[in-house]
Amino acid sequence: MDKQATPQPAILDGVELGIGTWAWGDRLVWGYGNKYSANEVEETFHAAIDNGIRFFDTAEVYGQGKSEKFIGQLLPSVNEKVMIATKIMPYPWRLSKDALRKTLAASLKRLGLKKVDLYQMHWPLPPVSVERWMQQMSEVYEEGLISAVGVSNYNLELTKRSVDALQKKGIPLVSNQVEYHLLERRIEKDGLMEYCKANGIKIIAYSPLAMGILSGKYTPDNPPKGTRSAHYNRALLEAIQPLIKLMKSIGLDHDGKTASQVALNWVICKGTLAIPGAKNINQVEQNAGAVGWHLTEVEVQKLDESSDLVSKIISRN
Repeated sequence: MDKQATPQPAILDGVELGIGTWAWGDRLVWGYGNKYSANEVEETFHAAIDNGIRFFDTAEVYGQGKSEKFIGQLLPSVNEKVMIATKIMPYPWRLSKDALRKTLAASLKRLGLKKVDLYQMHWPLPPVSVERWMQQMSEVYEEGLISAVGVSNYNLELTKRSVDALQKKGIPLVSNQVEYHLLERRIEKDGLMEYCKANGIKIIAYSPLAMGILSGKYTPDNPPKGTRSAHYNRALLEAIQPLIKLMKSIGLDHDGKTASQVALNWVICKGTLAIPGAKNINQVEQNAGAVGWHLTEVEVQKLDESSDLVSKIISRN
């Protein structure tokens, strides 16, 4: 069964931009407690609300639960309706039939919620099958503990299997969260994006700025530090400079939008929900400036072509 017959709920309709909260409490990759603190996280959250952002994506593993706790502490301070998405990591020792329910209960406790808007499988890990996880998802959905079911990092085959398993219960798969940006476009070529669009499954694009590389602030002489430096090395930073230059040029034609805002708008123009991270007020405002306008079809095509050239250069190195 390839076609998802159940109509998609309106939960993600019209949502173009959210905030990914991986960095909220994460010490190893993002330097929480050193480069920024709980005060900055609180300021970032309220800045997001002030800038009209209502979708926050988290996970039980982000900051070993700190990200969910931050959100749980901050939610009572806002009156606006906020949408929360979190995830379960299917660790190989989670073998019991109620493993998902127990993990969800712990997340709900940290979040201070009785129900979460979107609950996602974080990665497809063995040995428990996709079908068994979807069975557990359907149970908590039917009990009203979650409003919608999503997956993350699922390829085309696993996405189809998830749809089929949920379809037996009359439950739609609402989203698939994957890495997607101008330097990572596999989902356009392997059939996943096409399938998701045809079946009303929203692609949620994480790392839409390639962990900050597409912001334009890094150059071959000023590379990122820490764990990102190994992946985004000097050769790649040299290869993307024409793309960065094009993004900046396009931004000038849209009332001075930045390279980051152009990169995010490109992701949005592809029909996905972008969830860039944010650790401070400035980053929130930068992210928020990516909505309320759209690139032209010609500009999207130019960015596609420049991105393709970068991919060819990288593949040769």
